[in-house]
Amino acid sequence: MTTRLARFLARHRTRRLAALLLAIALFPLMPATAQAADPPPPSSPAARSAVAAMQPGWNLGNTYDAIPDETSWGNPPVTRELLRKVKSQGFKSIRLPVTWGTHQGAASSYTIDPAWMAKVRQVVDWAMDENLYVLLNMHHDSWMWVNNLATDHDTVLARYEATWTQIAAAFRDEPSRLVLESINEPTFSGTSGDDQNYRLLAELNRVFHRIVRESGGGNSNRLLVLPTLYTNSEQGRLDALAGELTALRDPMVATTIHFYGWWPFSVNIAGYTRFDATSQQDLTDQFDRVHNTFVAHGIPVIIGEYALLAYDHNRPGIIERGEQRKYFEFLGHYARERKLTTMLWDAGQFLNRTTLQWRDPELFAQIRSSWSTRSGTASSDLVFLPKSSPVTSRTLTLNTNGTDFQGLRHGNRNLVNGKDYTVSGSSLTLTAAALTELAGNRTYGVNATLEARFSRGVPWRIDVITYDAPVLSTASGSTSGLTIPTQFRGDMLATMEAKYDDGSNAGPASWTSFQQWDTAFSAYTGDSIKLTAEFFNSLRDGSRVTLTFHFWSGATATYHVTKTGGAVTGTTA
Repeated sequence: MTTRLARFLARHRTRRLAALLLAIALFPLMPATAQAADPPPPSSPAARSAVAAMQPGWNLGNTYDAIPDETSWGNPPVTRELLRKVKSQGFKSIRLPVTWGTHQGAASSYTIDPAWMAKVRQVVDWAMDENLYVLLNMHHDSWMWVNNLATDHDTVLARYEATWTQIAAAFRDEPSRLVLESINEPTFSGTSGDDQNYRLLAELNRVFHRIVRESGGGNSNRLLVLPTLYTNSEQGRLDALAGELTALRDPMVATTIHFYGWWPFSVNIAGYTRFDATSQQDLTDQFDRVHNTFVAHGIPVIIGEYALLAYDHNRPGIIERGEQRKYFEFLGHYARERKLTTMLWDAGQFLNRTTLQWRDPELFAQIRSSWSTRSGTASSDLVFLPKSSPVTSRTLTLNTNGTDFQGLRHGNRNLVNGKDYTVSGSSLTLTAAALTELAGNRTYGVNATLEARFSRGVPWRIDVITYDAPVLSTASGSTSGLTIPTQFRGDMLATMEAKYDDGSNAGPASWTSFQQWDTAFSAYTGDSIKLTAEFFNSLRDGSRVTLTFHFWSGATATYHVTKTGGAVTGTTA
């Protein structure tokens, strides 16, 4: 998805392009003349069977797509042991994103470096040895040079043809479990709009299709995967691709989109800190459109990438742990309902490629469980007890998701229904007596962790936390950033609002008072909240800004900042 690409582009100092791609993803252009016509002919049973057999899939992200080389974006070299680990965790396929352009010679042959081709081939062969499917593509070339097709048509098309001719020849005799994808997240610059974009993508897909099929060997009937414009699931994008399939009339073709969630939730902006009804509806709408356009007519669909844009083990707290789990639980469930094959985007944030261990085993257990069943969740995985007040009972709402609630467990002890907790309909109430015992000496932070167990799926974790309202201190700094000393006292930051005294919004995201985590603020340490240079550069000089920090306990803290030239001051309310 363009939003996922934008996140990585932003990390590599191309924020302007990233912002453009984010805007495309969040506010996609309405389709111009792409019209839904008669449905395209169905794919063959063999194509549908292959895509079903690829479920679930895993992306070897930020590796062979990295620029300029395999380890440039922080991951170690690929090993056979890595693929064995992936297979052992239940994955049936891998997606192998490859950026070819940084390993090519000059025109007119555009020869791919034989050493680079050999590396890619080795990974494919290792995966074949593990009986995995492999989805091999052309990746960041899409925005590095292919996007210039409109303005430098003949040069770009010649290079695209030369690249796929070499790839097709190199892999023509691989088993049918190798699947080829024409281009990742296609985007075009310098066009007149969607009509021209659709024509350009259709031309690329036709060229790709012709080259692969004419290369012979296993490629004459190999499964090929074609993306929508931007790999986006807006109806106009889907209809345009459906028209391409009708023209191709190839039964061994599948389609692909990407999905990273409702954008405001996925990056923590505009106050969308929870996987709420809006986020869920966005997911169901997208999956329904894809199903109705393709799957219902016998054409298989691969969600070639899915995750959350801001999920990163190095940046905890952007999306709260329980809200992440609810998102992945529902995504896996609804993808099964709509018969979509899913491939987890893993750039190293899920599986540690060095230790071959999951960075968050509980989260992966939730993802893995979602491939086959539903799990119960709750309105929150956090129960806050103010240290400055007597302990009282606390109530959560259970989301059983078709399962049966079976009880609470603390360590190796089952809590007692009627004594430690009560259940009335969907309300789970922890008693004051049980919480007092669980909180112990009531030090700030997590005092106890419970498991809510259900008849199916994985348990739901509930942390019992002692806290008091966070305390912020005055600070001074420059427009390059401000560090606000903060005593969190057991609490955790959820989001930040910013407004001028006249009530208008302040910050880079002027359309909302709730600013974006990382873009405007962050809280990754236990002693401070940081405001960014981007935030201060967006402020009016000499105008006081009132910040309201929202914490997961429900507490808020008000703070004032003022920019005067290059200096910044921060004061408590």
